[in-house]
This record gives sequence, structure tokens and C-alpha cells, in this order.
Amino acid sequence: MLPDCFTPDTPAVAGARRVWQSQSVIPLAVLLFGLVIGSFLNVCILRIPAEKSIILPASSCPKCGKVIAPYDNIPVLSWLILGGKCRNCKTKISAMYPAVELLTGLLFMACYFVFGLTLESLKWAIFAAMLVVLTITDLRERILPDAVNFFGLGVGLLFSFFTKPLDGSALWIANRWFDFPPPQPVLSFVDAILGAVAGSGLLWVVAEGYFRLRGREGMGLGDVKMMAAVGAFLGLKRTLMTVLAASLLGSVIGIVLIAVSKKGRDYELPFGTFLGAGALLVLFFGTPALQWYQSLLAVK
Repeated sequence: MLPDCFTPDTPAVAGARRVWQSQSVIPLAVLLFGLVIGSFLNVCILRIPAEKSIILPASSCPKCGKVIAPYDNIPVLSWLILGGKCRNCKTKISAMYPAVELLTGLLFMACYFVFGLTLESLKWAIFAAMLVVLTITDLRERILPDAVNFFGLGVGLLFSFFTKPLDGSALWIANRWFDFPPPQPVLSFVDAILGAVAGSGLLWVVAEGYFRLRGREGMGLGDVKMMAAVGAFLGLKRTLMTVLAASLLGSVIGIVLIAVSKKGRDYELPFGTFLGAGALLVLFFGTPALQWYQSLLAVK
């Protein structure tokens, strides 16, 4: 039994509860948590493509090899305090590190504002973290690691059993095949399967068609596997929107880069980076865009 001073009716306890439930503290806590996760994502971005452990050894300076002390490993803040340099050898530290940390923190906070403190928010925060790793890895090394893609596919399918159906394609099919729709977890899982198959299948057809026409690869299987993972989270409709958004982004940015850098048409663009950016846009803006499109076509 708790002492009287710790009973729920105590003003101190009630005040503490109000602080933690305030509209400013929770987003700040989510932001700080995202910054910490972003620091871990930096490790994943560097080590997973090199097939190294993401747990051991501890982070160290790539130049002098000195292990980074905990007080020099505070997300964003340590980089600013040290002026973007190693404390020991003064070698410049890439701005990618604080950028990834800050991006992850902001994405986590955006998930909180859009979805609240819910299981859906956790799902989309994991989705955003996965996309950060894939987007930056593809941008840096033109690699979309299987470990991240398969992890995302598994997590997306798993979450489908515990979150509400988002896409509606499975329900549309069920209403035409069955007198009574299947349980909600089944509909959500089928939506995830449809998204994974559509996303990966569409990109595989494009990649195979390009290879047969040009006699060389224009898109790696990493993009195909990435869209299987993205589709498991987003479902059929939003997966197709992701491919469309990525194609538009890739076309516009690709033309600009080729024009500015004077590279040829065969310049390899990191399409996985555009897929990641497109998926993030669809995550936060896809639903109103889809509702607008359906209302335009009078689809209910």
C-alpha cells in the first residue's frame, strides 16, 4: 500500500501528471526520443551496407579510431558544440549525422501530431525510421540493404494484424465476394499483402522490361524489395501513389542534376531515395490527396 503522500489525489502527483500530459511536454519527449533513434540510424546507415554489427563495437572516429565518449555523442548538440570535428584529431565530421538525427526527431514528432499516442503512431514512426535508413543509404552508396527491406516487410505485415485497415481494397474485394466481410485483422493483413505485391510487382515489371529493351539493368532488385516493405505498410492505393510521387520527383530532380552536372542520360539516379521521399509524402499527405481524387471521380 502506498503512503498517503503518494496517493493519486496528492496535488504533487496530480501536478506531475498534468505536466506530462500537457500539449508541449509530450511532443518534446517524442522529439528527443526521435533524436536518439536518429543517432542509432546513423550507425545502421554506416554499418549495415558494410555487413558490420550495429551493436558492437562502440562508435569511434573513422580517422583516428578513438571511441566517442557519451558526452560527445549527444544527438545534434555534440556536433554543434564540437564544431563538426572530432575532439581528438579535429577531423571534420559529416553533417549527415546531425541531419539524420534531426530529420528522425521531426518525423517522429510529425507522427505524434498526426496519429497521436497510438499504436498507429508507433507503426508509422518505425516506417519513417526505415525509410530514413534506406533513403540515405541509397543516396550514399546506391544500396538498399536486404536486412532493412526484409525487416520492414515483416514489421509491416505484423502491424497489419493490430491496426485498422487503411487502404480499403480488401474490404472492396470482400464486399463483392462474401456476404459478410472477414474480421478487421484479416482485411488489414490482406491490404498489406496487396500493397506489397503491387509495389514490388510493378517495379519488377519495369526493371525486367528495361533490361529486355536495353540489354542492361536500369533498376536493381533492391528497389523491388523496398517497395514490398513500403507496400506492406501503405496498402495498394498509397503504394501506387508512392511510385507515382517517386517517378515525378526522380524525373524533375534528375533532369536538373543532369543539366547542372552535365552528366549523360546514363547517369545512375538513386531511385530508392526518391521512393523513400515519395513514401514519406504519401504517409503525411496521401490520405487527403486520395480523398480529393476519389471525390473528384465520385468514388465512394
